[in-house]
Amino acid sequence: MMDEPTSGLDPISTAQIENAMRELKKQYTWVLVTNNVKQAARVSDRVAFFLSGELVEEGETAQIFTRPKDRRTDDYVSGRIG
Repeated sequence: MMDEPTSGLDPISTAQIENAMRELKKQYTWVLVTNNVKQAARVSDRVAFFLSGELVEEGETAQIFTRPKDRRTDDYVSGRIG
């Protein structure tokens, strides 16, 4: 479980952590909690979007970021809300 593991880090350190995440997911399942939509898109295989404690949508990363089924998810990943 990682909760905002790169908040406050510089871009080089963030890239190193994200590279480690990619390596770890080859052998382990891990959970990333983040408000950084771009980071979630870069490092995850699956995404769950919660809004005010409600699970709005979950699925494969590519589907959530390119073809979300719920308007609220689309609004968040496109930057219209959040």
